[in-house]
Amino acid sequence: MKTTGNTILITGGTSGIGRALAEGFHDLGNRVIVTGRRQDLIAEIADDRPGIAGFTADMTDPASVTKLAEDVRAAFPQTNVLIANAGISRTEDVTSDEWDGSDAAAIVETNILGVLRVTAAILPILRAQSAATIMATSSALAFLPRADFPTYCASKAFLHSWLTSLRHQLRRTSVEVLELSPPYVQTQLTGASQAADPRAMPLSDYVAEVMGMIGRGDHPRGELLLERDQARRWAERDGTYDSIFAAMNAS
Repeated sequence: MKTTGNTILITGGTSGIGRALAEGFHDLGNRVIVTGRRQDLIAEIADDRPGIAGFTADMTDPASVTKLAEDVRAAFPQTNVLIANAGISRTEDVTSDEWDGSDAAAIVETNILGVLRVTAAILPILRAQSAATIMATSSALAFLPRADFPTYCASKAFLHSWLTSLRHQLRRTSVEVLELSPPYVQTQLTGASQAADPRAMPLSDYVAEVMGMIGRGDHPRGELLLERDQARRWAERDGTYDSIFAAMNAS
């Protein structure tokens, strides 16, 4: 993926990693379009960054995704990058009498079906370009889960496997497939406490590393994964899965 001269659509682009990527790519001179469910956040970005366009869209609503694709094709037919970033995360305690699977269903609807829907809707536009990219936001937890986020981690493991197959199927087309696998980053994905947690990686530092990796083409197997997360990526191969899992889930 080149870092300049693109027209980039970013779902979940009104906050967190999505917004930081939108601003980073915009700074490099790309045309950037963001989507989100809240019109006030889209308007806020447009005020802060007049060059960034926005559409209200809900990845859990098939009709909304279809409308998004129609709007993008009409206004930005040259779109050559899709960053499928929209996602949610919630803890789940299956030992609780109140656990009913509803949070799990919501996570699957957004993190899995939402990515599939928007990819299917935008892929025809991408395939019309001479060089295009699909990037989806997975997680370092795809490789080794936090047990208190069971469905969230499983949704990212699904994306890792699905993107591997998508990459293989599209290997002879103009569309490359990248997987963005963030560590624990200072965003509000799980609430305000995460954004202020000193154990989390500062968002600006993370996005700077990612932009550098993209610029250098440093994404073996199509994976944008920080060096600090390689141990989790290869834990099963290295025979360290059980020990790392125990350390991550000590409580």
